[in-house]
Amino acid sequence: MAEQEGNGEDGAVAEIEKKITEAFEVFDHECNKTVDVREIGSIVRSLGCFPTEAELHELLAKVEEEEEPTGYIHLEKFLPVMTKVLLDRSYRPIPEDVLLHAFEALDENKCGYLTKDELVKHMTEEGEPFTEEEMEEMLSNSLDPETNTVHYRDYISMMIVDEPEDLPQ
Repeated sequence: MAEQEGNGEDGAVAEIEKKITEAFEVFDHECNKTVDVREIGSIVRSLGCFPTEAELHELLAKVEEEEEPTGYIHLEKFLPVMTKVLLDRSYRPIPEDVLLHAFEALDENKCGYLTKDELVKHMTEEGEPFTEEEMEEMLSNSLDPETNTVHYRDYISMMIVDEPEDLPQ
């Protein structure tokens, strides 16, 4: 990293822009520096940010600010907005203890797990409801196939994202 010494913040910004571009390119199936607008949430999450759906819509509004929505997002418009998000450390993951407290609040019997039916009910009918696709993805990662339950402490341990160490403080 000797070549970046002396650059300080410029080097950090260049490194962040490189990470964003690499994540964007994974979803740029046409190789024309555009992605389907529906892929933006996946790109943002792959960069360690976890916005709500409402925050994601706000982010998209900033990206599409000066033009008619086309259903596609251009890298040149996405890059500065996402760089600021990462520099500002926006949309950080929810801390482990907060997740645990949320699952414990849903666990009326205090048994350390939720049944599939309980989890589906809570996640699709309350708060910001999960889509069917999001629910299937969650269950595929969390459900114990033998007991048809989610042992939420194990699931939380699996979900926790370590803070990226290479972003500027």
